[in-house]
Amino acid sequence: MKRLILVAAVLLAACQEEKAEAPPPADLTDMALSYFCQMNVAEHGGPKGQIHLEGHPQPLFFAQVRDMVAYLKSPERDADITAIYVSDMGVAPSWDSPGISNWIAADTATFVVGAGVAGGMGAPEIVPFARLQDATDFAERFGGHPVRLEDIPDEAAIGAVDLDQPLETPL
Repeated sequence: MKRLILVAAVLLAACQEEKAEAPPPADLTDMALSYFCQMNVAEHGGPKGQIHLEGHPQPLFFAQVRDMVAYLKSPERDADITAIYVSDMGVAPSWDSPGISNWIAADTATFVVGAGVAGGMGAPEIVPFARLQDATDFAERFGGHPVRLEDIPDEAAIGAVDLDQPLETPL
């Protein structure tokens, strides 16, 4: 009996010591579909996002970072988030080709909100950068202001879209 208790205690301690490691970002492939609209993510320009969920082997992809942030702000999720990645637009080849593997952890990124630029689905975009200076330069050129992920205002992701507002597509 003592041996059984000792084995149970060791197993319990081992379980408590296990720490879930964040999965690495997945490359963007032609097979990736946007979570909300189920359209091919690679066919749309602008920055992308991916969210990894506990117990799910594949990440959820988003054709716009705005959509990814809307998902994060939604209370209707059925699994814990293990990792969040966004395109680093500071090293993206172009707006139309944001890259397949230039992912950065969203909690380390700086996002430009309010820039008046169109994302992949045509709505105003929240633009991520690994370097604060890249975000600041982008904001000086296209408007908006840099913020951290936790400081993105709700209306930037889940607010109504003004269809009469002209939006730029950065080159």
